[in-house]
Amino acid sequence: MTERRLARRYDLSLPVNIRMPINKEPRLHSGQTRDISTRGVYFTMRDDLTPGSEVDFTLTLPAEITRGSEVFVRAHGRVIRVDKRSDDDHETIGVAAVIERYDIVRGEGARI
Repeated sequence: MTERRLARRYDLSLPVNIRMPINKEPRLHSGQTRDISTRGVYFTMRDDLTPGSEVDFTLTLPAEITRGSEVFVRAHGRVIRVDKRSDDDHETIGVAAVIERYDIVRGEGARI
């Protein structure tokens, strides 16, 4: 199979806060990234999402990665694929989302 991604993916397991749906009363959910690029992200969470849904999310790049201080990435995207998995009596939802826009912010003001 030929690699079709245009941006390099980085295998990063980071906590992520997800807000959805963005046009109703937002609910905050937590998850864990599996990999991320400038154009997309794959994360796991317990709640189900629907392909096509809009999501806002924030993740923290720790100082060890940035070689400085923590950096917060606030992003808006759209779900393109949902994978349901079961492991150890828990169902986990894997979510692939395209990133439509993002901001990189230093400091506490970036948290959702």
